[in-house]
Amino acid sequence: MPTSTDVTMPRLKDVAAVLFDLDGTLIDSAPDLGASADQMRVARGLPSMPIETYRPLAGAGARGMLGVAFGMEPDHPDFLTLREEFFTNYEQRLTVNTVVFDQVPELINALVRNGLRWGVVTNKSKRFTEPLTRMMPLFANASTIISGDTTAHAKPHPEPLLEAARQLNVPPQHCIYVGDDERDIIAGRAAGMRTVAVNYGYLGEKADTREWGADLTINCALELLQWIESP
Repeated sequence: MPTSTDVTMPRLKDVAAVLFDLDGTLIDSAPDLGASADQMRVARGLPSMPIETYRPLAGAGARGMLGVAFGMEPDHPDFLTLREEFFTNYEQRLTVNTVVFDQVPELINALVRNGLRWGVVTNKSKRFTEPLTRMMPLFANASTIISGDTTAHAKPHPEPLLEAARQLNVPPQHCIYVGDDERDIIAGRAAGMRTVAVNYGYLGEKADTREWGADLTINCALELLQWIESP
């Protein structure tokens, strides 16, 4: 069952929009992100690594994938060159093995039936977000999609979330933000939104969602619907 750090549950009538992080929250892109980095290992004569090795750091994008594949930090002199190679690989396989998480389509359909608008706020750049969301049917009725470079700041800064609220013409206090990373919760709280942490995402190493200060932690997507429909 959902667990909350705040005994005040939102009434459905008080919620106008639900915003989501992308990777690790709505979609499981770890297979394609990991394969893009692993392709670089194999090209250099290194043994392939299982996708599950990459999965915990999939939410960290190129930094996480190159860290797993090569033990490389962003201050490495070759990082920018390898990052662009990784980006090129990923661009060519955005949705080869990427799937929507279980229960997410049912959740989105239920939100729409209840008259709620929904959208995406991700740190993924437009270079990848725009083609990916065009290719996946889930996003056909999203009301807004904010990428990591849509505004001058990325999460954990609240500006991307505030921009989403402006595009929806919905006050931030009537929005919920859902994500699988602590920076999602920091950004949502700073934007004045209710926040939900998901336990089924990537989470990263040694992450403990209970320490993030979210209003709610859920183990599967449809638990969010139970929360906002609570009498």
